[in-house]
Amino acid sequence: MRTTTGLLFLLLAFVPTARSQTPDDSLAIRQAALSYIEGWYAGDGDRMASALHPELAKRVMLSDTLGNAWIRDMGATELIRSTRAGGGTRTPPDARRTDVRIFDIFQNAASARIDAGGWIDYLHLVKWQGRWVIVNVLWEIRQSSGSRP
Repeated sequence: MRTTTGLLFLLLAFVPTARSQTPDDSLAIRQAALSYIEGWYAGDGDRMASALHPELAKRVMLSDTLGNAWIRDMGATELIRSTRAGGGTRTPPDARRTDVRIFDIFQNAASARIDAGGWIDYLHLVKWQGRWVIVNVLWEIRQSSGSRP
């Protein structure tokens, strides 16, 4: 019995403590998402960079009129460069949306969605070196209801 109790105590001592979601995590995740989308609209490359992990993968599925489909992807450097070149500043102010919804937070991983008006961004975030940053984005251009098969 003493051996069993000792082993149980030893096992429990090495089980990692579960880290629960905190209000600060939710706030930091929302801030990263807003820095990303508001940075895009403002053409603010530094703000965009602050929201991204250096190994960001951003992807969108595109297709042509013949039905050919492909995945277009970009990394953090290209997205920051496009932001600095004014990419988002061409979106009319009345068409800019920044609606952020956090879906889930588990330890150092989170998922969220941004409704940007003309498109939707699905984000994966990671708590990296003490900061929440975006590591993956899958986005889709909003289609009119009659344009999808």
